Amino acid sequence: MLDVNPDTVCRLIALARAFHAKDVVVFPQEPTSPSDDWALQVLADHADDEVFQEFKSIIEDLEPDQQQQVVALLWLGRGDGDLEDWTALLQEARESWNTRTAEYLIAHPYLAEHLTDALDLQGYECE
Repeated sequence: MLDVNPDTVCRLIALARAFHAKDVVVFPQEPTSPSDDWALQVLADHADDEVFQEFKSIIEDLEPDQQQQVVALLWLGRGDGDLEDWTALLQEARESWNTRTAEYLIAHPYLAEHLTDALDLQGYECE
């Protein structure tokens, strides 16, 4: 069961699509080494991007447990588990939560698709 409003997730999906559709946004598929903070390096170039700023603002307005649910939705949608694993995904999101949730999420090039798939699995859909 989601405590985060599905309409909020739908807005995040729309913003992620808009952000990732820009020609200048390029994310490596994998970091070059475990110590590289590649997502933050790439996003530093987009700090003034209005779409990213709105995305980040929405995430930061969520309570930490709601941010964790969005992260768990990402993981659910990309196949890291299924609905039976929802509680475990949430627990893992709680344990790894930090204040850079927006940056972590937007650094995933298929974020919109993964969130859409996860909402579908949860019985919600965006209009």
